[in-house]
Amino acid sequence: MIYTRFEKARIIGARALQLSMGAPSILAEVPKDVIDPVEIAMLEYDEGAIPITVKKRR
Repeated sequence: MIYTRFEKARIIGARALQLSMGAPSILAEVPKDVIDPVEIAMLEYDEGAIPITVKKRR
């Protein structure tokens, strides 16, 4: 699904919050030099691994 930049920011922000609160990463392997939750969330988004969707009104 294609998201707007605002929806993408909301998804990444929500996932980064989960990661900062201790949720495990969904990626099989996170590079050792990446420790920022926002960067990890962006990697997960790029891989299509984030289980968060946006419900749009019609």
